[in-house]
Amino acid sequence: MSGQEVESYIINTLNCEPRHDVYALAQAVNQTREDMDYDNEWDLLYLLLENKPIPELHTHSYGFHTANGRGIIERITSYYHD
Repeated sequence: MSGQEVESYIINTLNCEPRHDVYALAQAVNQTREDMDYDNEWDLLYLLLENKPIPELHTHSYGFHTANGRGIIERITSYYHD
C-alpha cells in the first residue's frame, strides 16, 4: 500500500480530507502487516479508520475492540508516530 493509495481512499471513499501524513500511515500499516505476517494490509487500514472488524484476527467482540484489536491499533499508531 502506498501513501497515494491511502490518500485516494480517504478522499474518494470516506469523502474526507486527510488530516495526517498519509505516507507515514501507509508505512505504519505495511510494517504492522509484516510484523503480524498478515496478508491484507487494507483490512488493517479499515480497522484503524472505519473500525471495521477483522473476524480472523478477532478484533471485536459484541461490537467492542478485543485486546487483540486494541493491540493492532496501538501498534499501527506507534509505528506512525516513530
